[in-house]
Amino acid sequence: MRRSKSTHPSYLAVLATFARNSLVRDMTFRGNFLIECVTSLAWMTMNLYFYMLIFQFTQEIGSDTGWSKFPFLVFLATTMLVNSLVQTFIMPNAAEFSELIRMGNLDFALLKPIDTQFLISFQKIQWSSLSNFFFGAALLAYSLARLNHVPGVIEVVLYPVYIVTGVAIMYSLMICLAATSVWMGRNQTLYDFWFYITTFSRYPIEIYKGGLGRPFMIGFTFVVPILIVANVPARFLAKPLQKGEWYLAGYAAIATIASLYVSRQIFRKALVGYRSASS
Repeated sequence: MRRSKSTHPSYLAVLATFARNSLVRDMTFRGNFLIECVTSLAWMTMNLYFYMLIFQFTQEIGSDTGWSKFPFLVFLATTMLVNSLVQTFIMPNAAEFSELIRMGNLDFALLKPIDTQFLISFQKIQWSSLSNFFFGAALLAYSLARLNHVPGVIEVVLYPVYIVTGVAIMYSLMICLAATSVWMGRNQTLYDFWFYITTFSRYPIEIYKGGLGRPFMIGFTFVVPILIVANVPARFLAKPLQKGEWYLAGYAAIATIASLYVSRQIFRKALVGYRSASS
């Protein structure tokens, strides 16, 4: 008997199509693409210059934190890698979700024979943001060559794995924020709120220990787990992990699964509450 073709789409093929279409769009306006790349690199350069200026006057950020110049540059490079992937694959789509609702185009997404969350999450890819990824990779290589220790094989293998988990946590947060557009309408504050929240993830977790920083450490580790996004993978390479610190790796894996599950449920609940533009 002749086998019938599967009606389920290949998600990898669909993602490849999205990537190709986005690249064609970007190359159609090459001047704008180059300006976006230069702007992103200029921002990364100024950010790096700021921290290099700080390390002219101190050997370590905080006292007894272990974040001296080159370990911290590993941490900074890690945040660049995570944020560049979020800005490339996730941010453009989450920002447009409210427009899909306002213009009624979400109706067409719901009718397509593919998971709606996947469709609205990866339909547009902003290739210019990958310039930050290569900048971060170069900074990471430069910093690793100047560390006082050599990371082990386990740490090197786990590093990209936990880069992915960090991106997944950021994606979950972004989907939750985007889903509020169903109830709030045009969510203009998405970028602002995203910036305010992720600001806390750009620094080592040690600076929040004790005093006024402790509530932030608890809230942004166990409630909204953004502090582990860069802290966990950066620790694998930046400095030898103590036995008592390995629990962070296990917790990061659990937090990633929980974040993806919660964001999925919130997104599905938002779709249930969505009213078609034709209704």
